[in-house]
Amino acid sequence: MDALTLLTQRKSNKKLTAPAPSQVQLEQMFQAALHAPDHGKLEPYHFVVIQGTGLSKLESLLKAAVAEFELGEAENFARRAPMVIAVIAKINHEVKKVPGWEQMLTAGAATYAIQLAGNALGFESFWATGPLVEGRELREAFGCDKNDKIVALLQIGTAAEKLERDCKPKDLSRFVTHL
Repeated sequence: MDALTLLTQRKSNKKLTAPAPSQVQLEQMFQAALHAPDHGKLEPYHFVVIQGTGLSKLESLLKAAVAEFELGEAENFARRAPMVIAVIAKINHEVKKVPGWEQMLTAGAATYAIQLAGNALGFESFWATGPLVEGRELREAFGCDKNDKIVALLQIGTAAEKLERDCKPKDLSRFVTHL
């Protein structure tokens, strides 16, 4: 698939199954992430790969966050895909030239690069966040410092069923103006 088709046809898929990316494929995906736009070359991100027994640990960490924030029932998020990649924005407020929000955008761009590289390799994904990513135990397990933000719990796997893609061009007039 060429790059433009990949960009214009990408969709999230919540119905994922094994296999997940291999170690070689993961390395390719992370190489893509490390080439995201990065003002100041700060590399303000860290990735945590969760699979196998790690998914059980993630499930218990998310349940702890549900209890911590009194969110009611915990959904079975950790079991929706054979792999989850957590992306943590490592914000350095000491660098005045590159504000924290810009460092967070870099981590977001790295996340998107992982998604696109995964798509190019034949995998599908779903990017999730929400209040659970602020859970104390989850943040500790991911090695987060006080300024760090978990910007993604990226679920990755093989499509359990192929989604119909809406490939029609969108009306740009709502989104684009010229000065």
